Amino acid sequence: EKSKAMNTLHYLTDHFGPRLTGSPNHVAAANWAVREMTSWGFENGVLDPFDFGHPGWVNERAVGLMTAPVRDTLIFEVLAWTPSTKGVIKPAALNIVLPDRPTQEELTTYLNSVKADIKGKAVFVGKPAIVPVTITPGAKRLEDDAVKRMMDPNREAPTFGGGGGPQQTPKPGALTGAQVATQVNEFLVANKAAIRVNDAGRDHGQIRAFSNNTYDLKKVVPTVVMRNEDYGRITRLLGDKVAVTVEFDIRNREIPEGKTSYNAVSEIVGTDKKDEVIMLGGHLDSWHSATGATDNAVGCAIMMEAARILKAIGVKPRRTIRVALWSGEEQGLLGSQAYVKKHFGSAEAPGPNYGKFNGYFNIDSGTGKARGMSVFGPAETSTVLREALKSFEDFGFFGARSTRGRGLGGSDHTSFNQAGLPGIGVQQDPIEYGTATWHTNLDTYERVIEDDVKKSAIIIAAAVYALAMRDEMLPRFAAGQMPALPPTPIPTATPTPRP
Repeated sequence: EKSKAMNTLHYLTDHFGPRLTGSPNHVAAANWAVREMTSWGFENGVLDPFDFGHPGWVNERAVGLMTAPVRDTLIFEVLAWTPSTKGVIKPAALNIVLPDRPTQEELTTYLNSVKADIKGKAVFVGKPAIVPVTITPGAKRLEDDAVKRMMDPNREAPTFGGGGGPQQTPKPGALTGAQVATQVNEFLVANKAAIRVNDAGRDHGQIRAFSNNTYDLKKVVPTVVMRNEDYGRITRLLGDKVAVTVEFDIRNREIPEGKTSYNAVSEIVGTDKKDEVIMLGGHLDSWHSATGATDNAVGCAIMMEAARILKAIGVKPRRTIRVALWSGEEQGLLGSQAYVKKHFGSAEAPGPNYGKFNGYFNIDSGTGKARGMSVFGPAETSTVLREALKSFEDFGFFGARSTRGRGLGGSDHTSFNQAGLPGIGVQQDPIEYGTATWHTNLDTYERVIEDDVKKSAIIIAAAVYALAMRDEMLPRFAAGQMPALPPTPIPTATPTPRP
């Protein structure tokens, strides 16, 4: 009954709403989190700045209707870093379908064939996706035996930085997807389309709306991502040669000061080993289609709660315990990369505090409870965590295993892995994360399981306590045994920390 985790989640989601990097919502939530941790007795609370590199952006109004052949409300989300409509617009709808993997000649020929029809239209780009009905949904909980196999210390943890699924047969001369997207955006701007409409391509009204990746509002027209059900309906009507008109009122605003973003940091200062640091955290920024509950306000709430528990029960940690709530994760782990570079350095270029870092715990896979961990380091590193948390098997937690991977990907713990530091990622039950809430308009407070949150916070608190109090630091790779960096780190963003 004394847990504050759900109240923290409530404030981060309901009070502050979507927390897009560079937005006033994010800054307000970060300030609140620091004040809240200070009220719990934490010290040295600060917003640690880094250069996001782009102005912030917010959507302030988004209304859309079909006005003919019948009147109906449309469900959509606005693509971030796109411009407003010119007031209330009432364009006719037009569907364009690009050639599949076109060459430059094929794309140019097609765009020229529809060029005269674009001006003033609501351009629906592409065929509607055929979203299959899910007959057998995936399991929401991991089976205990599966987790035990996953956490087998003799099994290498997954690495990030490579990958890729089945590849299409190359088409000679075909443009890349990025090249096609750039040219289509330029085409719509040049020919004065009123608005672009993309298909969300997901079932049950789910929408994932990301961003204009140039961050330049002049390079795109107003753009929305419409639920598959509405997109399909309108394009089918157009296929029947029925005239469809729509109405939109989109009001967006750039935030110049959003070019500087912030990581929210606060700590419980240690005692005899206070210059050594244990960190825990999650990313506070979110996408803008919902309130970012499972991605990742819940991770922030769990980590804040884990540290609060230790403070509330009077723990005097030997090492300093530092909570960090990152920004810029959704744009490529920008906040955590900048923080690691600024405060610790890397194996190749260590800073003064590099040798005093003793692990960073990260949670960022939704509401599911903690089931295991992976840690960057030799086999002995995961042994420390496994032994410290063995008593939590009744919670369904089954250990930890080591990884040698230094590639970026997944979440903020890999910013530490890349630097050669012990980043610790938490494996969780999937619940509805990948199927319903991750980056979608359904990612709200209601999708969080309170009992899972509380159990995860207790497990993390115990793990942090163990690392804060033991005599030795977490084992590191010996000199000359540090795994090499992957040749092409992903993502490629390299933020510049500010002093």
